[in-house]
Amino acid sequence: MTENTATPAELNAEAETVVTTENITENTVESPAVEAEETTAEATVETPAEETADKAEEEGVRFTDLGLDARVLAALEEVGYEKPSPIQEQTIPLLLEGHDVVGLAQTGTGKTAAFALPALSRMAELADVNGISRDTQVLVLAPTRELALQVAEAFSSYATHMEDFTVLPIYGGSPYGPQLAGLRRGAQVVVGTPGRVIDHLEKGSLDLSNLQYLVLDEADEMLRMGFAEDVEKILEGTPDSKQVALFSATMPNSIRKIAQQYLNDPREVRVKAKTTTSSNISQRYMQVMHSHKLDAMTRVLEVENYDGIIVFVRTKKETEEVADKLKARGFAAAAINGDIPQQLRERTVDALRDGRIDILVATDVAARGLDVERISLVVNYDIPHDTESYVHRIGRTGRAGREGAAILFVTPREKYMLRQIEKATRQKVEPMHMPTAEAVNETRKQRFAQQITETIESEDLSFFRQIIEDYENEHDTTAEDIAAALAVIAQQGRPFFLDEEEDIARNSRPFSDDDSDRGGRKAKRAHNDEGMVNYKLNVGRSSRVTAGAIVGALANEGGIKGSQIGSIDIRQHFTIVGLPEDLPRDFFDRLRDTKIAGEFINIRKDNGPKGGGGGRSFGGGRREGGFRDFDRREGGRREGSYRGNRDGGRDFGGDRDFKRRDFGGRDFGGRDNRRDGGYRGNRDGGRDFGGRGKRY
Repeated sequence: MTENTATPAELNAEAETVVTTENITENTVESPAVEAEETTAEATVETPAEETADKAEEEGVRFTDLGLDARVLAALEEVGYEKPSPIQEQTIPLLLEGHDVVGLAQTGTGKTAAFALPALSRMAELADVNGISRDTQVLVLAPTRELALQVAEAFSSYATHMEDFTVLPIYGGSPYGPQLAGLRRGAQVVVGTPGRVIDHLEKGSLDLSNLQYLVLDEADEMLRMGFAEDVEKILEGTPDSKQVALFSATMPNSIRKIAQQYLNDPREVRVKAKTTTSSNISQRYMQVMHSHKLDAMTRVLEVENYDGIIVFVRTKKETEEVADKLKARGFAAAAINGDIPQQLRERTVDALRDGRIDILVATDVAARGLDVERISLVVNYDIPHDTESYVHRIGRTGRAGREGAAILFVTPREKYMLRQIEKATRQKVEPMHMPTAEAVNETRKQRFAQQITETIESEDLSFFRQIIEDYENEHDTTAEDIAAALAVIAQQGRPFFLDEEEDIARNSRPFSDDDSDRGGRKAKRAHNDEGMVNYKLNVGRSSRVTAGAIVGALANEGGIKGSQIGSIDIRQHFTIVGLPEDLPRDFFDRLRDTKIAGEFINIRKDNGPKGGGGGRSFGGGRREGGFRDFDRREGGRREGSYRGNRDGGRDFGGDRDFKRRDFGGRDFGGRDNRRDGGYRGNRDGGRDFGGRGKRY
């Protein structure tokens, strides 16, 4: 998550926040009792960077000012949140005070945190007084599975410091077994689509008798999709004492009716934001695995034409890490964040302004107000979690009518965030490929030649020319050999070219329209690539195992994405599968009792040639049940079969215990005694593939 800001988007944006103490009626919905100051920012403002940033730091409301529980604040600090967006600033205090709220806000304004943070704070405080309860205390209704999963992930990330806390997403199109098991174990927060929530209420598997907090997220979209009856039925079946928060982009009569009938004296919070981006800023995105971001960044810096650059990351710690790694690769980079003293910040910005450094690695808050004319490129190293932050970020370039460029790094699981940005800004972010080793090498040759030309034209070479002539005569050596030797000396042992045989760009491709958010995989899987090692599984063709069942088991039980699984070679009595070499220990712990087709998989490293044994066992315990065969050709469930899923495991078959680990390592209906985090990938930035950026 990004360091969120207290102001909305800085390009062509305006916001209006209204709180009203009156009931929501046709005639009073637009009659505010308290009107917040309207905040606007134009891309052409020429306020000095330091003054603007200082003012933002001094005047802006922070999350610590809103009365949130200390455990929630600790989680916010870890994910990089510092300042609330307008809807968060206005909504959180109202919900903490116990008011019902109607929030009129579009996607991308930060409304998920606006209702999740106060709900978690109240739950934490109640647990301190009454002890931890496994009852469902929060129900969030969302129109789509994707939004339900997104909201569940947000709750999970905000609750990392809360004990024995469980979030359970329930939605149509997925098996009931894991959802029923999760509800039996108890989930304090349930996030679901209306239809599936109704199903569980009718089955008696979802008990809302102790519900304290109900949220209708994107209510207008739910009603547009035909969920009006389901929503009203759910509202009628919940305690009158509950607190309700309703969020909608519009206020049609159907929403007004629900607000009048089911909300108690609601307060209205209205946020209107035009999150449009400037037409003189070209926007592109690159699909890249997190472990390859540093390599991708380096390649972009080598092939792109730029003057000054701002690189945005999510946390203060990352500003230092990324800046240090770029400096180690030969780039003139520096970091700014909220912990840097003001005097040092001013010197750093001055250095960017006058060309002593070219790259500034910053958080959202630290970069607010920056107006440095030579910034021609903005790189979103980490994707922001709200549209306003994205627009604010890329507004650091293209100022005062100048041309600018913005590049966004997107990991496969962040595709939905890219779509939200495009939807909210009403502009398509064009795909780009990671620059290939061949392209980087060609650029290096061209820049090297350009440096030679510029030096010949601008420098007095007479002194060194005489030295070279003397050497040439004394050693009977050609000028070409002497020049080549000097070039080798200048490289200081660093490779001049990237290795085209090990080009990570081969596996980087933009998202296609056919790509689903679930990241489905083809039956024929890619061969192991860099950073992958082989593991041996104790099941093979004799067990009638399929690739789909293997992917589903490793992803669902192990907690990794299907896209992280490499080649699968199914032999008669065992299977060799490629997996990332930096998998955490708990991945193997979670697979200890896993079965496929009734057999324990007994996963272990394959240290010998393919087909050989060896390696230490990471599994082999015993437990009843397990995964069964998955018939991809049939495309569905056979009697007694496991319904495979190749994207990180959203769909689960059978009544096995299930713990979803794609959401920041939190419990999603899983066993309560497992609280270790999920797979997070390699965050060290990948290998240094030679070359030192612009320094030759």
